[in-house]
Amino acid sequence: MVERKTLQIRDTTDAEAPELEKKGRGWKISDKRLDVLHDQARDMKRHASDAHKALAARFAKADLGKYTFKRFAVVGSAIVDFNCHNLGMAIVIDEEGDNEALNRRRDKSLESVGVRVMHLKAADILENMDEVLVRITAGMRLRISDRADARRDHFAQRKGDDER
Repeated sequence: MVERKTLQIRDTTDAEAPELEKKGRGWKISDKRLDVLHDQARDMKRHASDAHKALAARFAKADLGKYTFKRFAVVGSAIVDFNCHNLGMAIVIDEEGDNEALNRRRDKSLESVGVRVMHLKAADILENMDEVLVRITAGMRLRISDRADARRDHFAQRKGDDER
């Protein structure tokens, strides 16, 4: 009998985090792979879970100003449940049966390019939507503050470089 290899997910370590280069359409991902990701995201929109539909309905009603959350967004080579590009923030709804190793790897890749990932349990969304919205709002405020600090530091450093 022939011994066959099977695909396995490796443990995530700092050394194994894939390098993502934000260049062009899809961060140097082939067009074919990116088209597959977009098709998969489109299919996920059509067959969304109840928790996802409930949160999407609340986002649709909410007036968040310039911050909008896109459903099943393709970010690099990952598909997240909701993504706010302006904040660099992604929301992932944790459902029963999700692959934890794959989720950790995706989160590490997104964090390496500055996208913060917030995890919400599907049961929490369905049972206590108001508490979930408070958590999301707090996360948004934190990201706004982080980005303002980074911008201030960037311009202070640039000003210091110009004076030399």
